[in-house]
Amino acid sequence: MYFYFIDSPIGTIRLTSDGDAVTGLHFEDEAGEAVAKNIPVLLQCEKELNEYFAGTRKNFTVKTKNAGTVFMERCWRQLLSIPYGSTCSYADIAYWIGNPKGVRAVGGANNKNNISIIYPCHRVVGKDGSLTGYGGGLWRKEWLLKHEEKFK
Repeated sequence: MYFYFIDSPIGTIRLTSDGDAVTGLHFEDEAGEAVAKNIPVLLQCEKELNEYFAGTRKNFTVKTKNAGTVFMERCWRQLLSIPYGSTCSYADIAYWIGNPKGVRAVGGANNKNNISIIYPCHRVVGKDGSLTGYGGGLWRKEWLLKHEEKFK
């Protein structure tokens, strides 16, 4: 497992990789020491994140592996279909994956998303449009949504 820290407008991000794909994108309180910083997929991810934060990238192309249960992976794939600058509800995701009563389970899957921003769980809001749950903190979720709205 390789990991690498980058600075962003919303704090330090720890990227992890198995050498072939990005396996994690998490917010940290402070940067640690990188292990094998020159992994091509991590450098590509850093470049794409910098473009995202600059407002010039709306979709990510870096190879990812977001491993979880079959249900989680269905939820995470659905996240990829939420357009940049848009939101949907947990109920919408549950409906789209064919499990309309699975709203709480969708929330649980979002909570276990290992590759935030790229798998845009920040775009999922409460049914009434309220900001609910985000592993990186609600202030980051709000920042990401405002950022995307600005560059929509």
